[in-house]
Amino acid sequence: MPIAEPVFWICLFLVAYTYLLYPALLFFLSAFIQAWRDWQYLVSRRERRRRAPAAEELPAVSLISPAYNEQAGLRGKIKNLRQLDYPAEKIQVIFVSDGSTDETNDILRAAAGPGIETIFLPRRGGKSNALNQGVASVRHDILVFSDAETLFAPDALRQLVRHFSDRTVGVVCGALQFVGSPESQQTEGVYWRYESMLRLMEARLGATLTASGAIYAIRRTCYPALAPDVMIEDFVIPMNARKLGYRVLYDPEALATDFAAPTVSGEFTRRVRVAVGSFHALRHLSWTLVDPVTACAFFSHKVLRWILPFLLIGLLTSSGALWAYESFRAVFLAQILFYLWGALGFLLRHRTRRVRYALIAYYLVAIHMAFLVGFVRCVTGRHNGVWHKTS
Repeated sequence: MPIAEPVFWICLFLVAYTYLLYPALLFFLSAFIQAWRDWQYLVSRRERRRRAPAAEELPAVSLISPAYNEQAGLRGKIKNLRQLDYPAEKIQVIFVSDGSTDETNDILRAAAGPGIETIFLPRRGGKSNALNQGVASVRHDILVFSDAETLFAPDALRQLVRHFSDRTVGVVCGALQFVGSPESQQTEGVYWRYESMLRLMEARLGATLTASGAIYAIRRTCYPALAPDVMIEDFVIPMNARKLGYRVLYDPEALATDFAAPTVSGEFTRRVRVAVGSFHALRHLSWTLVDPVTACAFFSHKVLRWILPFLLIGLLTSSGALWAYESFRAVFLAQILFYLWGALGFLLRHRTRRVRYALIAYYLVAIHMAFLVGFVRCVTGRHNGVWHKTS
């Protein structure tokens, strides 16, 4: 009893803060910042937005795309890059095949030519190694990273590079929209819309934490040689840029389309890998100096998310230990109902995948379990640096 009650209140507050209070705080702060900027614009009439440079002003860029067994979508990716609204002579495209065993290498050999370069690695070394190999071959100072299935909007590159006219900007993160199955639309799709709103509000406060590995651009000087065991490079690289004194921006107008894992089980596999990489990176990034606002966002948006499975376990067990008290009993039963909802979502996922929000509990339980599994694998060393397709 003396231990259970404080554990209950601490866990309840942190869970509520992570998913409710922190987003509400972000909303009010970002709304205030936006209103202040609007007022400054009305008074000064100075344009706040950075315009996209004219064709002759556009900088040369090197776009790097690692690939492992991407035969299904690779031709579409190559076609998409050739259709970008960007001078072809100013784009160096580098595909790095990380020991692919399907038709990926044949497709890349057929596509190689002016503007498209290929690197074939004899064996899988992981995404970080593939990026290192690609960066070693770049000719330009602005690098763009993209996954092999991601499709850029025609003006995405223009939107990304316009910010680099400001020498204080080191990383520009694009926005990602997902195309998926009926199941992924009701799970990952709903969650991603929530996540995208948080990223936009954090960006208004200057606290962008991470990129989407499918679309972001950096200065060459911001790229650290990645260790083979780095598994979330789209988090490590922006944090390294902050360490070097650069700003990290998020541009919601730099759009790309990606394909979500068709099932929650596929997303579970991806989340386990993200969890392993997150816990591993935490040991190296916890000492990185950042401003107070970014530090608060890092703790609220990242660290608390990573440890949320332990908080949920603490909340369930402490409220169960306080069963004799009616209010705690109600909270315990509410949690049981939530987990039953998640279990029903799993059992009936094929029948309810088109019912709005029917699978949300199933999805949330799955991703929190994935982080628990990821923590165990990180602690026990049962992981490696290679990535696996989820579709």
